Amino acid sequence: MTHRFHDFSDNFLDGAAILVTGGTGSFGKAFIKNILTRHNPAKVIILSRDELKQYEMQQSREFRDLDGLRYFIGDVRDRDRLEMAMRGVDYVVHAAALKQVPAAEYNPFECIHTNVLGAENVVQAAIRNDVKKVIALSTDKAANPINLYGASKLASDKIFIAANHLSGMDGTRFSVVRYGNVIGSRGSVIPFFRQLLAEGVDELPITHPDMTRFWITLRQGVDFVLSCLSQMQGGETYVPKIPSMKITDIANCMAPGMKQRIVGIRPGEKLHEIMVPMDDGRMTLEQADRFIIQPAFKWWTNDEYAISGAKPVINGFSYSSDNNDEWLDANGLANLLENAPGDGA
Repeated sequence: MTHRFHDFSDNFLDGAAILVTGGTGSFGKAFIKNILTRHNPAKVIILSRDELKQYEMQQSREFRDLDGLRYFIGDVRDRDRLEMAMRGVDYVVHAAALKQVPAAEYNPFECIHTNVLGAENVVQAAIRNDVKKVIALSTDKAANPINLYGASKLASDKIFIAANHLSGMDGTRFSVVRYGNVIGSRGSVIPFFRQLLAEGVDELPITHPDMTRFWITLRQGVDFVLSCLSQMQGGETYVPKIPSMKITDIANCMAPGMKQRIVGIRPGEKLHEIMVPMDDGRMTLEQADRFIIQPAFKWWTNDEYAISGAKPVINGFSYSSDNNDEWLDANGLANLLENAPGDGA
């Protein structure tokens, strides 16, 4: 099973200047490599606060021979630095965030400074530099959040959607992309299980036997963000149609027959993730490969989406990892991993 998200781009990035916040992370690196090999931008600016990661990226085989890269040391908490970095920029992809749930719970002020106030700084800097489009990466944890990370990303999402009011009808457009767990990314269950198996354990820890999660590969995430960036009008929250899988099934795929030990759900963790809550369903359109949560703006029109075949979802609709129509089995998971080179899976 290999999801392909519709490409609306028509080479719209050719000749453009693009800034990626958090560009040295797993998504940032995959996104940058994609656009430098498949498109012809004028330049790509990487803004991140870790000089070691920037140095390692500059020296890596993947990036050292690619033209058009610019490295900016900076933090989304620093509005002045953001404004400087965005001079002459056409498109911004905002991927910088504090993402670890336990770290956010233990360091709430730091989480708010980066995820919420950082979002405000990105908005202000983009508007002042006449950036064309900004797309912000969100998470399924922002829908009906029960932990601080999810709550901070929900606040961030609201800031980006509302920013379309601030920029005016002809100003910067802002939209959000929300998706689930990235297969093989740092902190996900697959590399964790692999580490345990490499250590020779005789059982795998399972938080809850009924727990489900959405799954997407890094390459699919990059393709989806590019597709949404080209399609967006401003104010949309995009949600991809991606498969679900039970955590117990993942364990069975990776270690058939191995004992599973139930350890309980961790603080701030959900039994099932949700990406379109029922209350948002009333404002949601459906396309072949995605859902689009529309903003409640008086000036908003979905005429262009209607022309492309988008239709409202049914009454009472919600999209969660336990009510999904598409499920991964052992073969599906193996196929996703096989078709996810460079995902770190």
